[in-house]
Amino acid sequence: MDFGPSEDGCVKQRLQGRVPFSPERVRYDLNNTNQRGVFWEPPVLSCPVRDPRVTFRFHSTMRHSLLSLLLFSILFVGCNSTDMDESDAQTVILISVDGMRSDYIDWFETPNMDRLIADGAHANEGMIPVYPTKTFPNHYSVVTGLYPANHGIVSNSMYDPEMDDTFAISDREAIETPAWWEGEPIWTAVERQGKVAATYFWVGSETAYDGIRPSHWFTYDGSVPGADRIDQALAWLDLPEDERPTFVSLYFSEVDDAGHRNGPQAEETALAVANIDGYIGRLIDGLESRELFDRVNIIMVSDHGMAQLSPDRVVALDEFVDMDLIEWVDSTPLASIWPVEGKTQEVYDALKGAHPNLQVWLKDEVPEQFNYRGHRRIPPIVGHVDDGWSTARTREWADANPSRFTGGTHGYDNSALSMRALFIGHGPAFKDSVQVAPFENIELYNVMAGIMGIEPSENDGTPGSLDAILE
Repeated sequence: MDFGPSEDGCVKQRLQGRVPFSPERVRYDLNNTNQRGVFWEPPVLSCPVRDPRVTFRFHSTMRHSLLSLLLFSILFVGCNSTDMDESDAQTVILISVDGMRSDYIDWFETPNMDRLIADGAHANEGMIPVYPTKTFPNHYSVVTGLYPANHGIVSNSMYDPEMDDTFAISDREAIETPAWWEGEPIWTAVERQGKVAATYFWVGSETAYDGIRPSHWFTYDGSVPGADRIDQALAWLDLPEDERPTFVSLYFSEVDDAGHRNGPQAEETALAVANIDGYIGRLIDGLESRELFDRVNIIMVSDHGMAQLSPDRVVALDEFVDMDLIEWVDSTPLASIWPVEGKTQEVYDALKGAHPNLQVWLKDEVPEQFNYRGHRRIPPIVGHVDDGWSTARTREWADANPSRFTGGTHGYDNSALSMRALFIGHGPAFKDSVQVAPFENIELYNVMAGIMGIEPSENDGTPGSLDAILE
């Protein structure tokens, strides 16, 4: 297992040195999914986190030498200045940690992310994902600045009546079909305006938009080690200036995978977060060795959070409606329902108010807070269960498969605290040590466009909404 770049094994030691997990050590109420808490109580270790703001003291006999060196350095820099500083300052490295709840920063030990926070901007109460709180809609909203109803990726699985076709995140042909992707991603804007973009995985980056792809991109392969992804990003920054990307994206799925399998508070999830933190340490080390750490901009996000499941919290739809009357395109915790022709009202009437933990709406009556109306791919009946609940087609199947309702999941109301996403911004564009109140992830598009000096495409964000965290 890769614990990141630390040659002295500090990351691994921090994991092994932690107090073993026990329920008594979790100061968190499992029955209250909105409560924040602390997961680990780490002991003092022999390899502390490096302080990026080390102060050096020099003996007075060195003053003359230092003065001479300083004067020489000023003359040297002045005589050899280039446009590197400006181009570096416009560089954005966008990193997604899929499924990382915003409060994992509080629960788990993350020394490298903490270092970014200490000298950067942080949404300490989380960033608000778009609805539904699924992976594909949220990743594409981050890079388009559009709500799903405006960029077309309305869920991880969906049906398009005009195309008479279905989309699923496991369907390679669908993912590579441009017709599914309706909003212009930021890497297309970058390339269209004469700059270079590079993506080491991001939702939508495997498809040409308006005939344009990133200059560098990869077909998704979850088996690629995280360290390799970091090293490739650094290699892109080593390219000659006219070939060097202004926009770089990186994506990691380990935290989401662990959260789904084991739940948000599991040791396995803590280990996955530590692995990601190790990758961030590797990135920081690589940038520092290139004297770029304080000259490029790092934006860390996640797409959504994670809620704890239980076999005791399952709504079985067959207890309320004839399942032969519906096609269920995207399931738990969503109720994305396509009734058979002519049966929409009958199905809706059967489900509305049927269970206290199930909410359903006709597509034109979805609450405005969700910004989830108007697109043909939104099903005739939209709904979801409450935080921590699941949906199943039949009670018989749910009772026979209780293990399918353990671990964690997402897709709930985007106002739920358990769904809050990560946001950290570090670099010359961001103020130091500043906290920002929760904001919608669509606001990041204009921020990135401004940093990179490109004209933003039409989007749903509010220009200037995050100026308070920017230099």
